[in-house]
Amino acid sequence: MADTEQVSVLDPEAAAAAAVLDALNGTEALNATVKFVATTEGTALAYGSLVLMALLPIFFGALRSVHCSKSKNASDMPETITSRDAARFPIIASCTLFGLYLFFKVFSQEYINMLLSVYFFGLGVLALAHTLSPLMSRIFPASFSNKQYQLLFTQGVEESKEEIVNYEFDTKNLLCLVIGAVVGVWYLLKKHWIANNLFGLAFALNGVELLHLNNVCTGCILLGGLFVYDVFWVFGTNVMVTVARSFEAPIKLVFPQDLLERGFEASNFAMLGLGDIVIPGIFIALLLRFDVSLKKDSRTYFYSSFLAYIFGLGLTIFIMHTFKHAQPALLYLVPACVGFPVVVALLKGELTELFRYEETPPEDTAVKEESETEKKDQ
Repeated sequence: MADTEQVSVLDPEAAAAAAVLDALNGTEALNATVKFVATTEGTALAYGSLVLMALLPIFFGALRSVHCSKSKNASDMPETITSRDAARFPIIASCTLFGLYLFFKVFSQEYINMLLSVYFFGLGVLALAHTLSPLMSRIFPASFSNKQYQLLFTQGVEESKEEIVNYEFDTKNLLCLVIGAVVGVWYLLKKHWIANNLFGLAFALNGVELLHLNNVCTGCILLGGLFVYDVFWVFGTNVMVTVARSFEAPIKLVFPQDLLERGFEASNFAMLGLGDIVIPGIFIALLLRFDVSLKKDSRTYFYSSFLAYIFGLGLTIFIMHTFKHAQPALLYLVPACVGFPVVVALLKGELTELFRYEETPPEDTAVKEESETEKKDQ
């Protein structure tokens, strides 16, 4: 979590220090004295809004993940993360992050961001359409004429024909795609922070909904690995902060600290990376599905981990505001999100059940049901 400006100051003393540093470096010496100083109200509004925006995709994504785990629709099938995937993920993420850092150092930042903007435009439109789809189903009445469509690309002829793309959608989905495209064009043309956040929220919600951990041990491996990853790349180097500031793509939620002074044209942002939402979010969603598997009315593990996330994110903001330095949010979120539910499980005497819980992928469930049906028929 960090501020997006190269020198984003929160008080006059920090502004003066920034001016001295810029003078010594010979850069922006004349402009250092007019750097924007965020007010207490503006800072509180920015951080409070970031916390709220982080909680929304986790809460609703977790709820939707429960239905997603039971879905037999191919387009809604979740991607299950195994322990092997979890162990490799920090290594892959590190290579990707350092590769982007080198790209920004070697090549023109403008052209890289242009290509990334087009790429994330397509992904963002699809993610926002998928996010809005359940809402559209509730808005339109049952009598609405909902026509079905299919986009099919194949390779070869007759017996050797293979499907490349088989996308089925209806009128409601088409309307969602149009709305997503309008937001996408707005983002491409203006790079406005609201359009960025709409795409970012959609990415985060889809990630929590569709990325499933198969058990709690896998979640601990993933969160533990990314805990080390986040701490190293933020405290050990300037790589993550440099990439976050250079990367013009909706991979972070931003909110201006100067909104009260400059309105929607504000430009001094605080930010929160989507990884700090999605990674703890998929673990919290797993705990909700564990609560559901217990077949009890309470959602103890979900709410305890959700409150732990709020505590961890609040602690991140407090530390960052106190020390005026970008903080690896997972440093505080991982111990909180893992520790709180484990303590609850110990108090309830359900620690063994918690770590033995194994989630069956929907396709495996479907295969089992078909085999059971065949046995009954025989």
